[in-house]
Amino acid sequence: MLTSIIAFIIVIAICVLVHEYGHYITARLLGVQVHEFAFGMGPVVKQIEQRAGQDGRPRMLWSWRLFPVGGFCRLAGMGEESDGEAVLPGMGFNEQSAWKRFFILLDGALFNVLLAFLLTAVFLCGHGVMNMEDTRIGTLMEGFPAQRAGLEVGDRVVAVNGRSVAHWREMSEALREAAVKGDVRLEVQRGDRTLTVTTPIPDNAEYGHPMLGVTPALLRYSPGQALQNAAGYTWRMSKLMLKGVWDWVTQRQEVDVTGPIGIASMSGRAMREGLWSFVTFLALISLNLGLLNLFPIPALDGGRILFVLLEMVFRRRLPERVENWIHMTGFALLIALMIFVTWQDVYNLFWTR
Repeated sequence: MLTSIIAFIIVIAICVLVHEYGHYITARLLGVQVHEFAFGMGPVVKQIEQRAGQDGRPRMLWSWRLFPVGGFCRLAGMGEESDGEAVLPGMGFNEQSAWKRFFILLDGALFNVLLAFLLTAVFLCGHGVMNMEDTRIGTLMEGFPAQRAGLEVGDRVVAVNGRSVAHWREMSEALREAAVKGDVRLEVQRGDRTLTVTTPIPDNAEYGHPMLGVTPALLRYSPGQALQNAAGYTWRMSKLMLKGVWDWVTQRQEVDVTGPIGIASMSGRAMREGLWSFVTFLALISLNLGLLNLFPIPALDGGRILFVLLEMVFRRRLPERVENWIHMTGFALLIALMIFVTWQDVYNLFWTR
């Protein structure tokens, strides 16, 4: 339980702070006043005042708050001024042109996607992925035919019952077809030698089909290759996530939706499995947060972006009080949805075991 709580705090803190930093740095670059950047939520523990600079930068606060869950960036001119805080002329968020407000709102989500991309690149470079384009053995599973037949890590299977194989999926298909006919003859390249190994591969009750008991070797990319391939992985994962949301909304198929308790449980599991599992999970959560925030739902960044885009098209701005009412309504609906999803998490945790 403690591991799950700690892991959840770390995941949420990193993802939310990166998101808010995207808003912060874009606002600063575009000349928008920032009242406060806070680490955590709740009562203030410590504040550092950054005084107005000679370059015209206004005063702002860096805050550490009691509960270490996420944080926030409070921009001037959004109706969140505290006592004694003034909005400098021309530096309020709502005073800016539509394109400036668009990028300030957009960059929170983009920073989450960027974090997911960078973590994926680190994973591809530091840990690697299973190389399905080769037949080199990465690990031997305890008690399976491969181990009993004397196969070793690093061996490359080049033929199954005389059929040449070059890719892992091709080898797996050949093994299943050969296993039902009796003993399987493997030609294995080990260093400069080619060995012949014969072994039966019976059906495995746990997996439901014949299992030799080997997994692919890991392929680690150079830093440059990792960055190139991370873009493809991030894009494909984004499409899968968006498809999952669409299937859930249209009820095309049953999709598991989880809330804070479910995320905490998964965070703890990922942390217990090791560093690379946790890095992968953090990348997925950051990507989820970034994409979901772009949905055109009131109270989310995507909802605010939609209003800005409509303003660009029609060259007319919705009255501020009307827009605020829409966002407050959307926020209430999101809170209701979160309560419902959290209740499902609690139910699944305690009553479906």
